[in-house]
Amino acid sequence: MSTAVAIATWKGQVIDGKFPLLEHLGGSEGSDVFLTELPGEKTQKAVIKLIAADERDAGQTISRWEAIRKLSHPRLVRIFHVGRCTLNSAPLLYVVMEYAEEDLSQVLPSRPLTSAEAGDVLRALVEVLAFLHERGFVHGHLKPSNIMAVNDQLKISSETLRRSGERSDDAARPGAYDAPEIVGGKISPAADVWSLGIILVAALTQNPPAWNRSTKKELILSESVPQPFREIAQQCLRQDPSQRWTLEQIKARVQPAPVGGRSRSRTGVLISAQVALIVLLAGLWLVGHRGGAKTQQKTARQEAPVPTSPAPPPAPATPVANVQTGTVPGSVVQRVMPNVSQGARNTIEGKIRVTVGLVVDSVGGVSDATLERPGPSKYFARQALAAARRWKFQPAQVDGKAVSSKWTIRFRFGRTETEVIPSENSP
Repeated sequence: MSTAVAIATWKGQVIDGKFPLLEHLGGSEGSDVFLTELPGEKTQKAVIKLIAADERDAGQTISRWEAIRKLSHPRLVRIFHVGRCTLNSAPLLYVVMEYAEEDLSQVLPSRPLTSAEAGDVLRALVEVLAFLHERGFVHGHLKPSNIMAVNDQLKISSETLRRSGERSDDAARPGAYDAPEIVGGKISPAADVWSLGIILVAALTQNPPAWNRSTKKELILSESVPQPFREIAQQCLRQDPSQRWTLEQIKARVQPAPVGGRSRSRTGVLISAQVALIVLLAGLWLVGHRGGAKTQQKTARQEAPVPTSPAPPPAPATPVANVQTGTVPGSVVQRVMPNVSQGARNTIEGKIRVTVGLVVDSVGGVSDATLERPGPSKYFARQALAAARRWKFQPAQVDGKAVSSKWTIRFRFGRTETEVIPSENSP
């Protein structure tokens, strides 16, 4: 299957009369992934993966997907539909799954995870892998690109799950995260544990550890990997699968330490099913947003930070005319604060800053909004942009006539509140 051909000839077509191929998201040898929508009154984004239909094992693949679809876990990407189709005379299989905003492989090039973040991610992965192993499944393809953010939740991909003992598709071409025994063809829970160890090192150092498949030597990890993660990874990366730690042993090693007689709360996305991982993605892209000195509050009325509050903002003061120019500056009539989950806030260290530029028309509405400074997280940028579009203004006036103007809205997201600094650029 050629990705170029898929983009050129498949985009815009509809699978089974229900799933439009909207945007090509990526592909690999033998598969392509498109953005699609689920049918229904309320449009919901989803992804559809198309693979070549090999008649020798097509039925087995469909049956496997159907079995996976019945699994229910908050950290497992949901499968909505599976089936067969034909595009340009090519027989294909398809699987429709939840749409993921981002994945861990997009985070690590920016910076490594902190120890606290790595612990949260590790606990989340142990939780879902234990669920799968208890039901006779193994992941078999665990790597950063398969650790995803779906609607404020950390999840792992599901369409490649296999029954324990089945043959791996990667036997002939193992990757950096695959266990040594994968070349033998069969996969087991111990292979997932190996991948977990590699991911842990990569998350803390931004790169998987170097090792040679042609040797049987045990990996010796750098002391730059902090404890207890170095010990955990070392025990996960035993050449002999039977010598690797179990998930229960890993879980026991990373249990939160008691604080004041109670367990500390689990931070961020990566821990409980109620907390977000987008934020693996929101919180983990925080490069350069720690511990900076707080800027002094500006004295101009339109630049005073306004914390989140359920109470409506006070009515704006009556603007004072500029006698020399005959202009009256505009003012804010309605502020709309970004809708940010507490789970997303829990991952913030310091402040996340997003700047939105607005064009305000002569009746006080927002006619255009653009991200001037999106910041490190797509999630927070989207929330800021959506909120800014709903602001209302008293329009500026020139010689007694209302005119359009430009505003800059600066959002500062913190763990407990969102500050906003509006300023009018020019009438």
